[in-house]
Amino acid sequence: MEREAARRRQTVPTQLAAMAAGVRESTIRKWASRGKLVRYGSPGRAEYDLAELMAIVAGGAADDVGDEGPA
Repeated sequence: MEREAARRRQTVPTQLAAMAAGVRESTIRKWASRGKLVRYGSPGRAEYDLAELMAIVAGGAADDVGDEGPA
């Protein structure tokens, strides 16, 4: 079951995640470090689930970060 979810997951690198969410790359990294967003990928290349990211943005998670907005 977990394998099926992994196959359907559409991940994007930090830069694209930030662009999609309308926030800075540092905000994406903060969300991941605070447990608001799951970090996928290898140690040298972070990737984030686009659907999960959009759900966070829609829920207003950006309001409590402090450095939202495009870079």
